[in-house]
Amino acid sequence: MSRCRTLCVGLLLAVLVVPVTTADAKARRVVFGTRDLRQGMHGTDVRVLQAYLTKAGVKTSVDGQFGPRTASRVKRWERRSKLPVDGVVTQQDAATLRGQIGEDPSSLQQTGGATPVAAPAPGPNATLGADGKAIAPDGAPPEVVAVIAAANAIVGKPYRYGGGHGDWEDSCYDCSGSESYALHGAGLVTRPLDSTEFESWGEPGPGTWITSYASSGHSFLVVAGLRFDTGYNDSSSSGPKWSTKMRPSDGYVVRHPAGL
Repeated sequence: MSRCRTLCVGLLLAVLVVPVTTADAKARRVVFGTRDLRQGMHGTDVRVLQAYLTKAGVKTSVDGQFGPRTASRVKRWERRSKLPVDGVVTQQDAATLRGQIGEDPSSLQQTGGATPVAAPAPGPNATLGADGKAIAPDGAPPEVVAVIAAANAIVGKPYRYGGGHGDWEDSCYDCSGSESYALHGAGLVTRPLDSTEFESWGEPGPGTWITSYASSGHSFLVVAGLRFDTGYNDSSSSGPKWSTKMRPSDGYVVRHPAGL
């Protein structure tokens, strides 16, 4: 009888826990600007909000939790922006905040199914060797050469979610871990960033040599006309690799390192 009760309780807990876990996972992946944010909420969009507030001049800790301190920072930003001071970040407020830091409000939501693709960089193009590694073009800035060299060092590594975020030298890398490793080779990032953080990294718009494409769920680089990415129909390997093929870029925030 005791074993039966234990089993029943376990099944009941599983039924109750799964929906909450699924909801939490969706909250963690939600794109900034697709829902109103208020105290008590959490997720990647809250992290983006906190990062954007800091960039707008209201220093805010980035932890993904909309607690009392974040609410206080939001109200301070609302006062500065001459908006209703209620501590709630509406979708319109999100567009205003993006505009203040140089983001294009049209990139707030992923539209899906559209045809525009990430274009090669306007500078001289790198070439792709038979070994799958990129060769920097003549005259490329030292930073570009360093990014390519760093990316080449992890080409062929397996994919693992979270790979490259605990230590620079890892056995596996995910999309943002790969991008972070490559950029770190030129000192363009000082720690591994996740894809959401890449939405506010660098300067807005495409670069001449290096362009980052980021959304809440994925990020990749285009360096001297070659795409450095994980997955997307290039081969059976999903780990970091170079490709001459571009990919759809609707829904991605486009950024670049200053001067490149």
